[in-house]
Amino acid sequence: MERRLAVILATDMVGYSRLMETDQIGTITRQKAHRKELIDPEIERNQGSIIKTTGDGLLVVFQSAVDAVRAAIDIQKGMARRERQRSQDERITYRIGINVGDIVFDEGDVFGDAVNVASRLESMSEPGGLCISDVIHQLVQDGLDERFKNLGSQKVKNITRPVSVWQWTLDTEFEQVDVAEPPRNQRVQFCIAPDGVQIAYARVGKGPVLFKAPNWLNHIEYEWRSAVWGPFLARLAKKHELVRFDQRGGGLSDWDVDDISEASMVTDMTTVVEAAKLDDFALFGISQGCSFSVRYAVEHPERVRCLVLLGGFSRGALKRKSDEQAKLFEASQTMISEGWGSTNPIYRQFFTTGFIPDATPEQKTGFDELQRVSVGPQNFARINRMNALVDTQDLARQLRVPTLVLHSEGDRRVPLEEGRRLAA
Repeated sequence: MERRLAVILATDMVGYSRLMETDQIGTITRQKAHRKELIDPEIERNQGSIIKTTGDGLLVVFQSAVDAVRAAIDIQKGMARRERQRSQDERITYRIGINVGDIVFDEGDVFGDAVNVASRLESMSEPGGLCISDVIHQLVQDGLDERFKNLGSQKVKNITRPVSVWQWTLDTEFEQVDVAEPPRNQRVQFCIAPDGVQIAYARVGKGPVLFKAPNWLNHIEYEWRSAVWGPFLARLAKKHELVRFDQRGGGLSDWDVDDISEASMVTDMTTVVEAAKLDDFALFGISQGCSFSVRYAVEHPERVRCLVLLGGFSRGALKRKSDEQAKLFEASQTMISEGWGSTNPIYRQFFTTGFIPDATPEQKTGFDELQRVSVGPQNFARINRMNALVDTQDLARQLRVPTLVLHSEGDRRVPLEEGRRLAA
Protein backbone atom coordinates (compact mmCIF):
# COMPACT_ATOMS: atom_id res chain seq x y z
CA MET A 1 0.00 0.00 0.00
CA GLU A 2 1.13 3.54 -0.80
CA ARG A 3 -0.04 6.75 0.84
CA ARG A 4 0.27 10.13 -0.86
CA LEU A 5 -1.46 13.47 -1.25
CA ALA A 6 -3.84 13.55 -4.22
CA VAL A 7 -6.93 15.24 -5.60
CA ILE A 8 -9.96 12.97 -5.93
CA LEU A 9 -12.82 13.53 -8.38
CA ALA A 10 -15.98 11.43 -7.93
CA THR A 11 -18.83 11.48 -10.43
CA ASP A 12 -21.96 9.54 -11.25
CA MET A 13 -24.96 9.78 -13.55
CA VAL A 14 -28.18 11.34 -12.31
CA GLY A 15 -31.22 9.06 -12.55
CA TYR A 16 -29.21 6.13 -13.93
CA SER A 17 -31.75 3.46 -12.96
CA ARG A 18 -34.63 5.43 -14.48
CA LEU A 19 -32.73 6.01 -17.73
CA MET A 20 -31.76 2.34 -17.96
CA GLU A 21 -35.33 1.23 -17.38
CA THR A 22 -36.58 3.59 -20.09
CA ASP A 23 -33.93 2.85 -22.75
CA GLN A 24 -31.20 0.46 -21.68
CA ILE A 25 -29.37 0.09 -25.01
CA GLY A 26 -29.69 3.76 -25.90
CA THR A 27 -28.40 4.90 -22.50
CA ILE A 28 -25.38 2.61 -22.61
CA THR A 29 -24.58 3.63 -26.19
CA ARG A 30 -24.77 7.34 -25.43
CA GLN A 31 -22.79 6.96 -22.22
CA LYS A 32 -20.00 5.14 -24.08
CA ALA A 33 -19.92 7.89 -26.70
CA HIS A 34 -19.71 10.59 -24.04
CA ARG A 35 -16.86 8.71 -22.36
CA LYS A 36 -14.93 8.22 -25.60
CA GLU A 37 -15.43 11.66 -27.14
CA LEU A 38 -15.57 13.97 -24.10
CA ILE A 39 -15.02 12.63 -20.59
CA ASP A 40 -11.93 10.45 -20.98
CA PRO A 41 -10.14 12.94 -23.30
CA GLU A 42 -10.73 15.81 -20.83
CA ILE A 43 -9.40 13.73 -17.95
CA GLU A 44 -6.33 12.78 -19.97
CA ARG A 45 -5.78 16.35 -21.17
CA ASN A 46 -5.73 17.53 -17.55
CA GLN A 47 -3.36 14.74 -16.48
CA GLY A 48 -5.90 12.74 -14.51
CA SER A 49 -5.96 8.97 -14.03
CA ILE A 50 -9.17 6.93 -13.87
CA ILE A 51 -8.87 4.64 -10.85
CA LYS A 52 -12.11 2.73 -11.24
CA THR A 53 -15.46 2.84 -12.96
CA THR A 54 -18.93 1.78 -11.92
CA GLY A 55 -21.97 1.32 -14.09
CA ASP A 56 -22.75 5.02 -13.93
CA GLY A 57 -19.69 6.72 -12.47
CA LEU A 58 -15.96 7.24 -12.17
CA LEU A 59 -13.30 7.79 -9.52
CA VAL A 60 -10.39 9.86 -10.85
CA VAL A 61 -7.09 11.00 -9.31
CA PHE A 62 -5.33 14.25 -10.24
CA GLN A 63 -2.06 15.74 -9.05
CA SER A 64 -3.37 19.31 -9.41
CA ALA A 65 -6.54 20.84 -7.96
CA VAL A 66 -6.74 23.32 -10.86
CA ASP A 67 -6.50 20.48 -13.39
CA ALA A 68 -9.23 18.52 -11.62
CA VAL A 69 -11.66 21.43 -11.42
CA ARG A 70 -10.92 22.55 -14.99
CA ALA A 71 -11.58 19.02 -16.25
CA ALA A 72 -14.83 18.81 -14.27
CA ILE A 73 -16.15 22.14 -15.55
CA ASP A 74 -15.21 21.37 -19.15
CA ILE A 75 -16.94 17.99 -18.89
CA GLN A 76 -20.12 19.55 -17.50
CA LYS A 77 -20.17 22.26 -20.16
CA GLY A 78 -19.57 19.65 -22.84
CA MET A 79 -22.35 17.42 -21.52
CA ALA A 80 -24.79 20.33 -21.56
CA ARG A 81 -24.00 20.94 -25.21
CA ARG A 82 -24.17 17.30 -26.22
CA GLU A 83 -27.51 16.62 -24.50
CA ARG A 84 -29.25 19.97 -25.09
CA GLN A 85 -31.58 18.64 -27.82
CA ARG A 86 -33.08 16.02 -25.53
CA SER A 87 -35.93 16.52 -23.08
CA GLN A 88 -35.20 16.99 -19.39
CA ASP A 89 -36.22 13.43 -18.54
CA GLU A 90 -34.06 11.92 -21.32
CA ARG A 91 -30.84 13.81 -20.68
CA ILE A 92 -27.71 12.17 -19.31
CA THR A 93 -26.31 14.46 -16.63
CA TYR A 94 -23.59 13.99 -14.05
CA ARG A 95 -22.89 15.19 -10.55
CA ILE A 96 -19.25 15.76 -9.57
CA GLY A 97 -17.49 16.15 -6.22
CA ILE A 98 -13.82 17.06 -5.72
CA ASN A 99 -11.65 16.87 -2.59
CA VAL A 100 -7.97 16.63 -1.68
CA GLY A 101 -6.16 14.71 1.04
CA ASP A 102 -3.97 11.77 1.96
CA ILE A 103 -5.03 8.80 -0.16
CA VAL A 104 -4.12 5.15 0.32
CA PHE A 105 -3.41 3.42 -3.02
CA ASP A 106 -3.78 -0.35 -2.88
CA GLU A 107 -4.02 -2.82 -5.78
CA GLY A 108 -5.43 -0.32 -8.23
CA ASP A 109 -7.97 1.16 -5.82
CA VAL A 110 -7.94 4.18 -3.46
CA PHE A 111 -9.16 4.58 0.10
CA GLY A 112 -9.36 7.21 2.82
CA ASP A 113 -11.53 9.98 4.26
CA ALA A 114 -10.64 12.25 1.35
CA VAL A 115 -12.22 9.74 -1.04
CA ASN A 116 -15.34 9.45 1.13
CA VAL A 117 -15.74 13.22 1.31
CA ALA A 118 -15.38 13.52 -2.49
CA SER A 119 -18.19 10.99 -2.88
CA ARG A 120 -20.41 12.91 -0.44
CA LEU A 121 -19.69 16.18 -2.23
CA GLU A 122 -20.71 14.53 -5.50
CA SER A 123 -24.07 13.51 -4.00
CA MET A 124 -24.65 17.09 -2.81
CA SER A 125 -23.98 18.60 -6.23
CA GLU A 126 -26.68 19.94 -8.48
CA PRO A 127 -27.12 17.76 -11.58
CA GLY A 128 -24.82 19.19 -14.23
CA GLY A 129 -22.71 20.94 -11.58
CA LEU A 130 -19.97 20.21 -9.06
CA CYS A 131 -19.27 20.69 -5.38
CA ILE A 132 -15.73 21.14 -4.03
CA SER A 133 -14.29 21.28 -0.54
CA ASP A 134 -13.03 24.55 0.91
CA VAL A 135 -9.41 23.39 0.56
CA ILE A 136 -9.90 22.83 -3.17
CA HIS A 137 -11.54 26.25 -3.50
CA GLN A 138 -8.57 27.94 -1.85
CA LEU A 139 -6.23 26.19 -4.28
CA VAL A 140 -8.15 27.11 -7.45
CA GLN A 141 -9.75 30.52 -6.78
CA ASP A 142 -6.78 32.42 -8.23
CA GLY A 143 -6.14 29.96 -11.05
CA LEU A 144 -9.59 29.81 -12.65
CA ASP A 145 -12.03 32.46 -13.84
CA GLU A 146 -15.07 30.41 -12.81
CA ARG A 147 -17.10 31.57 -9.82
CA PHE A 148 -18.28 29.37 -6.97
CA LYS A 149 -21.11 29.83 -4.52
CA ASN A 150 -20.31 29.34 -0.83
CA LEU A 151 -22.71 26.77 0.67
CA GLY A 152 -21.13 27.01 4.11
CA SER A 153 -20.53 24.06 6.42
CA GLN A 154 -22.41 20.89 5.56
CA LYS A 155 -22.96 17.72 7.55
CA VAL A 156 -22.10 14.78 5.32
CA LYS A 157 -22.96 11.14 5.89
CA ASN A 158 -20.45 9.06 7.89
CA ILE A 159 -18.09 12.04 8.36
CA THR A 160 -18.14 13.39 11.92
CA ARG A 161 -16.81 16.87 11.15
CA PRO A 162 -18.70 19.51 9.12
CA VAL A 163 -17.29 20.09 5.62
CA SER A 164 -17.14 23.56 4.06
CA VAL A 165 -18.57 23.32 0.56
CA TRP A 166 -18.44 25.48 -2.59
CA GLN A 167 -20.69 24.92 -5.59
CA TRP A 168 -20.40 25.60 -9.32
CA THR A 169 -23.33 25.28 -11.72
CA LEU A 170 -23.66 26.22 -15.35
CA ASP A 171 -26.48 28.74 -14.98
CA THR A 172 -26.45 30.02 -11.38
CA GLU A 173 -27.11 33.76 -11.10
CA PHE A 174 -24.48 34.45 -8.46
CA GLU A 175 -25.13 38.16 -8.30
CA GLN A 176 -28.60 37.54 -6.82
CA VAL A 177 -27.35 35.57 -3.82
CA ASP A 178 -26.55 37.20 -0.50
CA VAL A 179 -23.20 35.73 0.56
CA ALA A 180 -22.82 37.42 3.94
CA GLU A 181 -20.85 35.32 6.39
CA PRO A 182 -22.21 34.13 9.75
CA PRO A 183 -21.27 36.57 12.53
CA ARG A 184 -17.90 35.86 14.09
CA ASN A 185 -19.38 35.55 17.55
CA GLN A 186 -21.75 32.74 16.53
CA ARG A 187 -20.70 29.60 18.35
CA VAL A 188 -21.66 26.28 16.75
CA GLN A 189 -21.67 23.27 19.08
CA PHE A 190 -22.96 19.71 19.02
CA CYS A 191 -24.88 17.55 21.47
CA ILE A 192 -26.21 13.98 21.43
CA ALA A 193 -29.91 13.11 21.71
CA PRO A 194 -30.97 10.07 23.78
CA ASP A 195 -31.17 7.88 20.65
CA GLY A 196 -27.61 8.80 19.61
CA VAL A 197 -28.46 11.40 16.95
CA GLN A 198 -26.00 14.30 16.82
CA ILE A 199 -27.67 17.73 16.93
CA ALA A 200 -25.93 20.95 15.85
CA TYR A 201 -26.89 24.14 17.67
CA ALA A 202 -25.67 27.72 17.59
CA ARG A 203 -25.77 30.72 19.90
CA VAL A 204 -25.11 34.34 19.01
CA GLY A 205 -25.67 37.76 20.58
CA LYS A 206 -26.10 39.00 24.14
CA GLY A 207 -29.14 39.69 26.28
CA PRO A 208 -32.19 37.72 27.41
CA VAL A 209 -32.20 34.24 25.92
CA LEU A 210 -34.41 33.63 22.88
CA PHE A 211 -34.63 29.93 22.02
CA LYS A 212 -35.92 29.20 18.52
CA ALA A 213 -37.60 25.88 17.74
CA PRO A 214 -36.74 24.26 14.39
CA ASN A 215 -39.01 25.29 11.55
CA TRP A 216 -39.55 23.47 8.27
CA LEU A 217 -36.00 23.87 6.93
CA ASN A 218 -32.94 24.98 8.86
CA HIS A 219 -29.23 25.40 8.36
CA ILE A 220 -27.62 27.34 11.21
CA GLU A 221 -24.76 28.57 9.02
CA TYR A 222 -26.28 28.95 5.55
CA GLU A 223 -29.29 30.87 6.88
CA TRP A 224 -27.03 33.86 7.46
CA ARG A 225 -26.39 33.97 3.70
CA SER A 226 -30.10 33.98 2.95
CA ALA A 227 -31.76 37.25 1.96
CA VAL A 228 -34.83 35.92 3.76
CA TRP A 229 -33.33 34.79 7.06
CA GLY A 230 -30.04 36.69 7.39
CA PRO A 231 -31.40 40.19 8.19
CA PHE A 232 -34.12 38.71 10.40
CA LEU A 233 -31.68 36.70 12.51
CA ALA A 234 -29.35 39.68 12.78
CA ARG A 235 -32.13 41.81 14.25
CA LEU A 236 -33.14 39.10 16.71
CA ALA A 237 -29.53 38.78 17.90
CA LYS A 238 -29.10 42.52 18.51
CA LYS A 239 -30.89 42.48 21.87
CA HIS A 240 -30.97 38.76 22.69
CA GLU A 241 -28.80 35.72 22.98
CA LEU A 242 -30.32 33.77 20.10
CA VAL A 243 -30.07 29.98 20.42
CA ARG A 244 -31.29 27.76 17.56
CA PHE A 245 -30.53 24.32 16.17
CA ASP A 246 -30.77 22.21 13.03
CA GLN A 247 -33.48 19.58 13.29
CA ARG A 248 -32.50 15.95 12.92
CA GLY A 249 -32.33 14.87 9.30
CA GLY A 250 -30.98 18.16 7.97
CA GLY A 251 -28.56 21.07 8.24
CA LEU A 252 -25.44 20.30 10.28
CA SER A 253 -27.25 17.71 12.40
CA ASP A 254 -27.21 14.00 11.53
CA TRP A 255 -29.04 13.17 8.28
CA ASP A 256 -28.99 9.38 8.61
CA VAL A 257 -31.60 8.94 11.36
CA ASP A 258 -34.20 6.27 12.13
CA ASP A 259 -36.74 8.47 13.87
CA ILE A 260 -38.21 11.68 12.48
CA SER A 261 -41.29 12.45 14.55
CA GLU A 262 -42.89 15.17 16.61
CA ALA A 263 -41.79 13.39 19.78
CA SER A 264 -38.16 13.17 18.67
CA MET A 265 -38.13 16.86 17.69
CA VAL A 266 -39.35 17.89 21.14
CA THR A 267 -36.81 15.56 22.75
CA ASP A 268 -34.12 17.26 20.66
CA MET A 269 -35.31 20.64 21.97
CA THR A 270 -34.85 19.32 25.50
CA THR A 271 -31.40 17.99 24.62
CA VAL A 272 -30.27 21.37 23.26
CA VAL A 273 -31.70 23.26 26.23
CA GLU A 274 -29.76 21.02 28.60
CA ALA A 275 -26.54 21.18 26.56
CA ALA A 276 -26.73 24.98 26.27
CA LYS A 277 -27.64 25.28 29.98
CA LEU A 278 -30.72 27.40 29.35
CA ASP A 279 -32.81 27.98 32.48
CA ASP A 280 -35.28 30.73 31.59
CA PHE A 281 -36.04 31.83 28.06
CA ALA A 282 -38.53 33.10 25.53
CA LEU A 283 -39.51 30.34 23.13
CA PHE A 284 -40.02 31.27 19.46
CA GLY A 285 -41.79 28.94 17.03
CA ILE A 286 -42.28 29.43 13.30
CA SER A 287 -44.44 27.20 11.06
CA GLN A 288 -43.99 23.57 12.26
CA GLY A 289 -41.97 24.90 15.19
CA CYS A 290 -45.17 26.28 16.71
CA SER A 291 -46.52 22.79 17.41
CA PHE A 292 -43.19 21.68 18.87
CA SER A 293 -43.06 24.82 21.01
CA VAL A 294 -46.57 24.27 22.38
CA ARG A 295 -45.70 20.74 23.42
CA TYR A 296 -42.38 21.76 24.95
CA ALA A 297 -43.97 24.63 26.92
CA VAL A 298 -46.66 22.33 28.31
CA GLU A 299 -44.05 19.79 29.40
CA HIS A 300 -41.54 22.36 30.73
CA PRO A 301 -43.51 25.43 31.90
CA GLU A 302 -40.83 26.23 34.51
CA ARG A 303 -38.30 27.06 31.76
CA VAL A 304 -40.47 28.98 29.30
CA ARG A 305 -40.89 32.67 30.17
CA CYS A 306 -43.17 33.36 27.21
CA LEU A 307 -44.13 31.91 23.87
CA VAL A 308 -44.24 33.59 20.41
CA LEU A 309 -45.84 31.58 17.60
CA LEU A 310 -45.61 32.81 14.00
CA GLY A 311 -47.38 31.29 10.98
CA GLY A 312 -48.08 28.04 12.80
CA PHE A 313 -50.78 25.45 13.22
CA SER A 314 -52.15 23.08 15.86
CA ARG A 315 -53.21 20.48 13.31
CA GLY A 316 -51.41 19.31 10.19
CA ALA A 317 -52.73 19.24 6.64
CA LEU A 318 -54.11 15.70 6.96
CA LYS A 319 -55.87 16.56 10.24
CA ARG A 320 -57.87 19.52 8.87
CA LYS A 321 -60.69 17.52 7.25
CA SER A 322 -60.13 19.42 4.02
CA ASP A 323 -59.90 17.78 0.60
CA GLU A 324 -57.99 20.78 -0.72
CA GLN A 325 -55.38 20.55 2.04
CA ALA A 326 -55.03 16.80 1.53
CA LYS A 327 -54.52 17.25 -2.22
CA LEU A 328 -51.96 19.99 -1.60
CA PHE A 329 -50.06 17.65 0.70
CA GLU A 330 -50.03 14.85 -1.87
CA ALA A 331 -48.86 17.31 -4.54
CA SER A 332 -46.01 18.43 -2.28
CA GLN A 333 -44.94 14.82 -1.68
CA THR A 334 -44.89 14.22 -5.43
CA MET A 335 -42.82 17.36 -6.00
CA ILE A 336 -40.31 16.18 -3.41
CA SER A 337 -39.96 12.61 -4.67
CA GLU A 338 -39.94 13.41 -8.39
CA GLY A 339 -38.02 16.63 -8.64
CA TRP A 340 -35.92 17.52 -5.60
CA GLY A 341 -32.66 16.58 -7.35
CA SER A 342 -33.65 18.05 -10.70
CA THR A 343 -31.71 20.83 -12.41
CA ASN A 344 -35.08 22.48 -12.99
CA PRO A 345 -35.73 24.67 -9.90
CA ILE A 346 -39.48 24.69 -10.53
CA TYR A 347 -39.89 21.78 -8.08
CA ARG A 348 -38.34 23.67 -5.18
CA GLN A 349 -40.02 26.92 -6.26
CA PHE A 350 -43.34 25.16 -5.67
CA PHE A 351 -42.52 25.53 -1.97
CA THR A 352 -40.74 28.89 -2.26
CA THR A 353 -43.76 30.62 -3.82
CA GLY A 354 -45.99 29.04 -1.19
CA PHE A 355 -43.96 30.52 1.66
CA ILE A 356 -43.00 33.89 0.15
CA PRO A 357 -45.13 34.62 -2.94
CA ASP A 358 -44.18 38.33 -3.02
CA ALA A 359 -40.44 37.84 -2.43
CA THR A 360 -37.77 39.62 -4.42
CA PRO A 361 -35.76 37.58 -6.96
CA GLU A 362 -32.83 37.65 -4.53
CA GLN A 363 -34.96 36.26 -1.70
CA LYS A 364 -36.45 33.54 -3.92
CA THR A 365 -33.01 32.46 -5.14
CA GLY A 366 -31.65 32.31 -1.59
CA PHE A 367 -34.67 30.44 -0.23
CA ASP A 368 -34.58 27.96 -3.10
CA GLU A 369 -30.91 27.25 -2.38
CA LEU A 370 -31.54 27.00 1.38
CA GLN A 371 -34.06 24.24 0.71
CA ARG A 372 -31.55 22.25 -1.34
CA VAL A 373 -28.64 22.46 1.10
CA SER A 374 -30.77 21.94 4.22
CA VAL A 375 -32.19 18.49 3.55
CA GLY A 376 -32.28 15.61 1.08
CA PRO A 377 -35.47 14.39 -0.63
CA GLN A 378 -36.05 11.33 1.57
CA ASN A 379 -35.82 13.22 4.86
CA PHE A 380 -37.71 16.12 3.35
CA ALA A 381 -40.64 13.83 2.54
CA ARG A 382 -40.52 12.34 6.06
CA ILE A 383 -40.57 15.80 7.66
CA ASN A 384 -43.41 16.90 5.39
CA ARG A 385 -45.48 13.85 6.37
CA MET A 386 -44.70 14.35 10.07
CA ASN A 387 -46.02 17.91 9.85
CA ALA A 388 -49.17 16.79 8.03
CA LEU A 389 -50.06 14.45 10.92
CA VAL A 390 -49.43 16.85 13.81
CA ASP A 391 -52.31 17.49 16.20
CA THR A 392 -51.57 19.58 19.31
CA GLN A 393 -55.05 21.07 19.85
CA ASP A 394 -55.53 19.38 23.23
CA LEU A 395 -52.04 20.38 24.36
CA ALA A 396 -52.61 24.00 23.31
CA ARG A 397 -55.56 24.19 25.74
CA GLN A 398 -53.18 23.30 28.57
CA LEU A 399 -50.76 26.19 27.96
CA ARG A 400 -50.21 28.35 31.06
CA VAL A 401 -47.48 30.69 29.84
CA PRO A 402 -47.97 34.11 28.17
CA THR A 403 -48.39 33.44 24.44
CA LEU A 404 -48.53 35.66 21.36
CA VAL A 405 -49.88 34.14 18.14
CA LEU A 406 -49.06 35.87 14.84
CA HIS A 407 -50.10 34.99 11.29
CA SER A 408 -49.79 36.60 7.86
CA GLU A 409 -52.86 37.34 5.78
CA GLY A 410 -52.76 35.45 2.49
CA ASP A 411 -50.47 32.70 3.83
CA ARG A 412 -50.50 30.05 1.07
CA ARG A 413 -48.74 27.38 3.07
CA VAL A 414 -50.65 27.48 6.37
CA PRO A 415 -54.12 29.04 6.03
CA LEU A 416 -54.91 32.00 8.25
CA GLU A 417 -57.79 29.99 9.72
CA GLU A 418 -55.25 27.60 11.22
CA GLY A 419 -53.52 30.51 12.95
CA ARG A 420 -56.86 31.62 14.37
CA ARG A 421 -57.59 28.08 15.55
CA LEU A 422 -54.17 27.89 17.23
CA ALA A 423 -54.84 31.18 19.01
CA ALA A 424 -58.29 29.97 20.10
